[in-house]
Amino acid sequence: MAADEMEAPAGEELAKVAAKLAVGHSIDDALEELAERLPSRELVVLVTTLVLSNRAGGTVVSSLRNLTQTLEERKETRREVRTQLSQVTVTAYVVPLLGIGTLLLMNRISAGSLDRMTSSFWGQAAVVVAFCLYGIGFFLIRRMSKIDV
Repeated sequence: MAADEMEAPAGEELAKVAAKLAVGHSIDDALEELAERLPSRELVVLVTTLVLSNRAGGTVVSSLRNLTQTLEERKETRREVRTQLSQVTVTAYVVPLLGIGTLLLMNRISAGSLDRMTSSFWGQAAVVVAFCLYGIGFFLIRRMSKIDV
């Protein structure tokens, strides 16, 4: 019934589980095959909860309530982490732009200062080193801010 009312792909997957149950497979096997076909952490937790409730004879409703609460907390944690990481991501873009902006502002205030700086070898080397350091900082910040929650 649920398989008929749900849209694809969830409805199709529930129909496969129902077909397995109709030909005599146990609910444990049918749900475990579902978890193998769809590698989702949330689905694995749901299947494990249902299988354990089935084996232990516990109340499915309270188990599902606890699971729902846990998944909601997990979603909230993901949202908070994503918010914090967005600030770090903005920093990764802003810091190099500040360096370039400072160079351009310095050239605007004192006309020709960028030309004087880049006309000598040491000035060119300093600019190249600064850009390399900005690039390394950008990639390190982006790399460290990738967290799998």
